[in-house]
Amino acid sequence: MPFLNKTSQKSIPVTPVNTATLQKWLKKQSQTRQNWVAATGFTAAAGAILALPDENGGVERVLFGLPDQGTLYAYAALPAQLQDNAAGYYIDARLNRFEATQICIGWALGCYRFDRYKKNNKNCARLVWPANADKKAVDAAVKAVALVRDLVNTPANDMGPAELAAAAKKLAGSFKKAHVSVITGEDLLKKNYPAVYEVGKGSPRTPRLIDIRWGNPKHKRVTLVGKGVCFDTGGLDLKHSAGMLLMKKDMGGAAHVFGLAQMIMAHNLPVCLRVLVPAVENSTGGNSYRPGDIIQTRKGLSVEVGNTDAEGRLVLADALCEASSEKPALIVDFATLTGAARIALGPDLPAMFSNNDRIANALLKSAARVEDPLWRMPLWQPYKAWLNSKIADSNNVASNTYAGASVAALFLEKFVDADIPWVHIDTFAWNPSAKPGRPEGGEALGLRAVFDMIQRTFGKK
Repeated sequence: MPFLNKTSQKSIPVTPVNTATLQKWLKKQSQTRQNWVAATGFTAAAGAILALPDENGGVERVLFGLPDQGTLYAYAALPAQLQDNAAGYYIDARLNRFEATQICIGWALGCYRFDRYKKNNKNCARLVWPANADKKAVDAAVKAVALVRDLVNTPANDMGPAELAAAAKKLAGSFKKAHVSVITGEDLLKKNYPAVYEVGKGSPRTPRLIDIRWGNPKHKRVTLVGKGVCFDTGGLDLKHSAGMLLMKKDMGGAAHVFGLAQMIMAHNLPVCLRVLVPAVENSTGGNSYRPGDIIQTRKGLSVEVGNTDAEGRLVLADALCEASSEKPALIVDFATLTGAARIALGPDLPAMFSNNDRIANALLKSAARVEDPLWRMPLWQPYKAWLNSKIADSNNVASNTYAGASVAALFLEKFVDADIPWVHIDTFAWNPSAKPGRPEGGEALGLRAVFDMIQRTFGKK
């Protein structure tokens, strides 16, 4: 973590200003300093920085043009822009506890590097902890986001179903009383997870169901389900080459629920947590499932395969049915499910669906509070008819291309008991271009919003 505990005489203050407050600040400064700022042309434009020299030619203070909106990523560019020094920097402004915590999260995320394959030796500028920052919250959030990013960024040759199960075991091993069970290969058929098996059987990398449990069974049950498609060729409905380039991230839903579980356990929330991840590779081979196949599901509903590239909803179907079996107080699933959600909302704004208005409204409030946006989309029931099949209980895709994200969510809804509050998040799990605190690559989108909602809903014993 790029933080220092105490301010020293050598720590450099970062003074946030905007076009209005810059003039007020300058009026209190010497004429020499006013002249220096004027000569540089610094106007406190959002994101601009100006180092003010001391008498020895060093840096005495940094002026920073504060963005107009948002707290989380306001300072996130500074760790890379400022020169690292042993005494670090401190923010010369009054901050409440929430602001201080958000700024520290953003600062730390600005230091993230994925260097498993290519080392990055550039040091990150360190920040002195603001006096009232919630260090525990910062640590939990930053570690969770880094876990998601690391898992999503790892290429599929090093992140198959077995490696995803190993990541689950490593996560559980970090917390007391967390344990993992894994159902592998043909045991999926014996234990009635036929859809998971069917999707994954075409790959030599054996499919599996990962099951993490933690917490007191007397507490409210919260179950997380994550799509763990470690690579998606599209199956026999093969994607074109450009469509496969980012398919290492198709296990982004699994990464999100692992990160969310880490936050829940790190905060020791009074919930009985379960995490279910169907981990498969959707490959092509002589044993691959085919368009037109009828496959069974754990719920007993038969599904006609209209497209093998709509595999995520199939593996989630078995996991959501199992999640419902224990009647939890809440089910949340994360999945990189549809391109339609990205066409509608773009890469930065995950689509959120829910069968419960109270939970959905609470989640939207949390998303706004912690600057982790979501957008609610409709479970428009008349569209469910588009999933009808003449020879099975359902098709896995519609016969048209309309409302693809909603239709996928309606398919998943078939496998969740109607009386259980359920949230489905269709996330991109990726930054297509770099922004402060958000490097290009794997990203946690919706993670902190869901944690805040769970903490506020179930956080009191």
